[in-house]
Amino acid sequence: MSAHPPIRSYVLRQGHFSNAQRLAYDTLLPQYGIPFSEEPVDLEQIFGRIAPRILEIGSGMGETTAEIARQHPEKDFVAIEVHAPGIGSLLDRIGKQALTNLRIIPHDAKLVLQQMFADASLDGVHIFFPDPWPKARHHKRRLIQPDFVSLLCDRLKPGGYLHAATDWEDYAIHILQVLSSEKRLANTTTDYAVRPAYRPLTKFEQRGVKLGHTIRDIIFTRIA
Repeated sequence: MSAHPPIRSYVLRQGHFSNAQRLAYDTLLPQYGIPFSEEPVDLEQIFGRIAPRILEIGSGMGETTAEIARQHPEKDFVAIEVHAPGIGSLLDRIGKQALTNLRIIPHDAKLVLQQMFADASLDGVHIFFPDPWPKARHHKRRLIQPDFVSLLCDRLKPGGYLHAATDWEDYAIHILQVLSSEKRLANTTTDYAVRPAYRPLTKFEQRGVKLGHTIRDIIFTRIA
């Protein structure tokens, strides 16, 4: 009897490439992309230095990812994204802004974390506006689940942080509960945090606010 396929937190959609996204995808991925590997990635060699390492899971169209990297040249950032137009969009931003401290891995986040990152190798993890899968029957597809958070804790350094943001109230409650249940994590505040200055307001977020959505930031640190 065959095993059930893994439950994924995303659905691959072909999407539509703009000309700029297609050009960036075709020409810049070899330079700024990190191919999936079953061996740990050597970020010191890739970036040519030792610096704080921040992982972003689900970079979308790359607006936030590129802006944070631009504002923090002292840190190195690795984005994970599976949707090709989003990858092309982020690569276009990297090229236009000459961001030397940002790379992208076009692959499934769980597999990347399991195979490509060693324990205690990350200083921070960003998960901004993950798919909320609002229908109850789809909640099992939500990315932030106890087993995934445990994996993130393995990869975070003691003192490293996990920052999630969502505009869906029930998902925010779920995230807060899951992170609070992980014994290796401590909340940086009571319940929800004030949006830190390093996370810029995006067009997506501004649109949500206009629709009456409350944006919630949830920030925990890895304790020794």
